[in-house]
Amino acid sequence: MEESFSNPATSHFLGSVPAVISEDKKTSNPEVPANLQIFPPNSQGYQTLVAPSDGGGEQQPTNNWKGFFSISSYTQYFNVDTDIVLNRLISSLYPTSGDFVSKIDANPDLYGLVWISTTLVFVIASLGNCATYLMSRRSDPNTSWAFDVNYLNVAAGSIYGYALIVPLGYYFLLQYLGSNVSLVRFWCLWGYSLFIFILTSFLLIIPIEFIRWIVILIGGAASASFVGLNLRSYIQSNDLMIVAISAFVLQLGLSVFIKMWFFA
Repeated sequence: MEESFSNPATSHFLGSVPAVISEDKKTSNPEVPANLQIFPPNSQGYQTLVAPSDGGGEQQPTNNWKGFFSISSYTQYFNVDTDIVLNRLISSLYPTSGDFVSKIDANPDLYGLVWISTTLVFVIASLGNCATYLMSRRSDPNTSWAFDVNYLNVAAGSIYGYALIVPLGYYFLLQYLGSNVSLVRFWCLWGYSLFIFILTSFLLIIPIEFIRWIVILIGGAASASFVGLNLRSYIQSNDLMIVAISAFVLQLGLSVFIKMWFFA
């Protein structure tokens, strides 16, 4: 009897009307509108979510590395005319001025990194074979000689590797030491520093070893001074002068490598 009073049937009460459930309102989860706002708001107010398109594509976040792999990102560094390139090539032949950094500060280019490096690769590979032929003919006129294709492989690996990796290493080093440097300007600097080796390579075909060493040491010292003196402008204290000296030694070592491997 207690159970009958605990849960009385409301439909038996006088004047009660049983609830009617409509078929159109049986949906328990209403659809989310296409235009919502994210909470909490950011500093720019509420952010609106846009409903995905029929194609199923959603707006993806911007990829910061996209420009790194885009060719159009580098076209500005090749936007130089002949007069500018000639001026910079001539400046690389006067290493004691040390003003090359100021000349490229407003518009650094990658012409030296790409085209001067490529020209140097083919020049030392071809002239190195020519010098080997002349030296072999001088020692023994009847000796047989064949073109060494391996010269081209070694030249490409060493020159491209040096022109890319060495400036990159100094960029990270000076960044770590607190200097404000630019990687593109470093690539531009080291690229034009290789121009003098193209000129000296034509003199290295002379089949006289003593003259070859004089030529390569003078060219190497000029190129090393060009890099060291211009790199010094990025060094803010005398305690970091060892960085410029190490760049000088590396550049001089490159000249000795060219002589020993391609014009031995």
